[in-house]
Amino acid sequence: MGKVEIVSGNEAAAIGAKLGRTQVVAAYPITPQSKIPETLVKYVESGELKAEFIRVESEHSALTVCISASTVGARVFTATAANGLAYMHEQLHWAAGARLPIVMALANRGLGAPWTIFNDMQDSIAQRDTGWMQVYCRDNQEILDNIIMAYKIAEQINLPMMVCFDGFVLSHTVMPVDIPDQHQVDAFLPPYVPHLQVDGPEPININPVMLADPRANAQGVMCPSYMGFRMRLQETHEVAADVILEVGREFGEMFGRGYEYLLWEYRTDEADTFLLTMGSLANEASLAADQLRKKGCKAGVVALRVFRPFPAEALREALSNAKHLVVFDKNISYGNEGATCTEIKAALFESGLRPAITNYIVGLGGKNVSVDDLEEATLRALGQKGQVGGPHWLGVAV
Repeated sequence: MGKVEIVSGNEAAAIGAKLGRTQVVAAYPITPQSKIPETLVKYVESGELKAEFIRVESEHSALTVCISASTVGARVFTATAANGLAYMHEQLHWAAGARLPIVMALANRGLGAPWTIFNDMQDSIAQRDTGWMQVYCRDNQEILDNIIMAYKIAEQINLPMMVCFDGFVLSHTVMPVDIPDQHQVDAFLPPYVPHLQVDGPEPININPVMLADPRANAQGVMCPSYMGFRMRLQETHEVAADVILEVGREFGEMFGRGYEYLLWEYRTDEADTFLLTMGSLANEASLAADQLRKKGCKAGVVALRVFRPFPAEALREALSNAKHLVVFDKNISYGNEGATCTEIKAALFESGLRPAITNYIVGLGGKNVSVDDLEEATLRALGQKGQVGGPHWLGVAV
């Protein structure tokens, strides 16, 4: 049987990696995720985790080690944040293009310059086109559970996955977490069987230079072109949602906490006004929806649990009766608007849904976003007081 412990989000991520029996860990310390590798080092040194912990000089090197270890068949784990993730940028593409099931814990933090150690989602959103799956967590229980599920999802379809959670808001906040028994996790998550065999009698050439058209390899077998590989990566993302849902269902059957959804919904029955967001902000949004309901506003909350692959079909279904969407983005796509808002608009456009949409940029660099802030912003948007469209900046004190 499992046990309930009071742990931080960082500790929950490390425990998830330990329970997943990761075999190689490579990470470089950066606030606010440094506690994750520190905790894993203790597990390795004490013998609780039979793994190799590789000390590296940078985040770029950390992911390079993970790529190499995954290529030769190890289950691997890394963690980072903010500029550390940006430093990994080149290797993020390499990991996805090489179809390696690497799992990364990402404690979301604002990017410099100017310098900040506090939370927003600019770091992971800026890497949304690198080919990695991305899930976002509302609390520490979801961090632990998603790390375990990430291995099973990634290893089924050979895609890397980021498990994202709000820096400091969750990484350093302690709360009760139900920690599963190791035997239960072993029954849920089988040992990793790599899709490459690099130590056999026949040598192979991994990730060679590709041409614009298909060509035959040394054995005369026609191999895809570079564009063909890109198409296959996209096709795998298109079926990834089904795998995420199935693994979430299996997890619920095993542990009693189901994740058979791409969106987290709250009070959406008969709602016509929706607050949309991601991560821990969904908790404040749900309280704001409660307050709005008391004022006669039929408010509900839709939070994206999965951002890549983007849950367009699920959004169209959840928002089919929406009259007004208020999208709260902890990021900004400079020169446009919040990236989540843009993608939501694109998803609804294809189905002909045309609710009024208001976009607020919130919480950058750790700026506090209260329940009252979300309620008042929604009321302003509904009042048509210059708040339709956007982006509008909430809580900025110049």
